[in-house]
Amino acid sequence: MDIIISNSSGEPIYEQICSQIKTMILEGKLQSGDALPSMRNLAQQLRISIITTKRAYEELERDGFIESYTGKGSFVKAQNTELLREEYLRQIEAHLASVCDKAQKCSLSLKELQEILAYLYGGNDNE
Repeated sequence: MDIIISNSSGEPIYEQICSQIKTMILEGKLQSGDALPSMRNLAQQLRISIITTKRAYEELERDGFIESYTGKGSFVKAQNTELLREEYLRQIEAHLASVCDKAQKCSLSLKELQEILAYLYGGNDNE
């Protein structure tokens, strides 16, 4: 499992781990039942504290992406389609908020932004 940690990012390391593992799950790179590296093993691979990996795994478990079993490890949880949809919507909203901010900074009208979105989404006939 390839996780890339950026020390220059303003995002905490545990959040970087969480978001990358979530992305792997959402993209199907990690499937239901797949084992994640042990917290200790991942900490050694990334050269970070085990406390950081523990926090990342706890967040992933709290959000319903993995399940952990004492003595066995952590595994990708079978995904509820509604949970996946909610996660995608959360990511889309974050991206769109950034897009709207940039559009406003360059005085792009809502109509122009909608036209761009319609074009990128597949043309005006997909309304």
